[in-house]
Amino acid sequence: MVILGASSKLEFRRKLDSMSNARTAVAVQMLEVPDAEGFPTFFSWGRSEPLRFNTDWRGENADPERETEVQLLWTHESLFLRFAARFRAITVFPDAEPNGRRDQLWDRDVAEVFLQPGRPQMRCYKEFEVSPNGFWIDLDIAPGEKRDMKSGLRRRVTVNEAAKTWIAELVLPLKCLVERFDPGASWRVNFYRVEGGAEPRFYSAWQPTRTEAPNFHVPEAFGELIFAPSPMPRE
Repeated sequence: MVILGASSKLEFRRKLDSMSNARTAVAVQMLEVPDAEGFPTFFSWGRSEPLRFNTDWRGENADPERETEVQLLWTHESLFLRFAARFRAITVFPDAEPNGRRDQLWDRDVAEVFLQPGRPQMRCYKEFEVSPNGFWIDLDIAPGEKRDMKSGLRRRVTVNEAAKTWIAELVLPLKCLVERFDPGASWRVNFYRVEGGAEPRFYSAWQPTRTEAPNFHVPEAFGELIFAPSPMPRE
């Protein structure tokens, strides 16, 4: 458990305030015991202020009926993500490997997170995707190559047809991301959604990549991810 004194909390607040709120995602430390399945409880998620996006990859064509909400929590062992996605329709693959892994998952509906821990090479980052029926893929991206991470991620997905929402929770082991986790370090990150089985599909991004054609692989557009010891609202 990390307990910060008054001076450390002030330093963290200054760090947070120095960043653009629109480009900063905050993961809050989870101090509570996870639920029986190893995921954060409803109370724990309530400590994390969500970020939202509903525009396309260029920052245009807002669609509130396809809005995505993202929340983040952390412990010294895991990074937790929760996607709450509004949808117009759901299109998924009917098949996957026995463990749920599905190659080319991005060709159907998905929620995605691209993570760049620490300050590695600009073109190297980690990609995680999850679909409304619980299929997943994890990839290590580097210039000219991508390989399976075998990260050991866990996921839990629910769909509410009446409310037109689907929710995906991910547990990412930090050991698959960094050799030694430092909550004082800032990472780079972006979040995405894809909806639709045929073009034109809806490609949405938290931080727009502003490419001519849909392209999420633009690490220059990533925002900041910081790790907070507790929810700290701005004054």
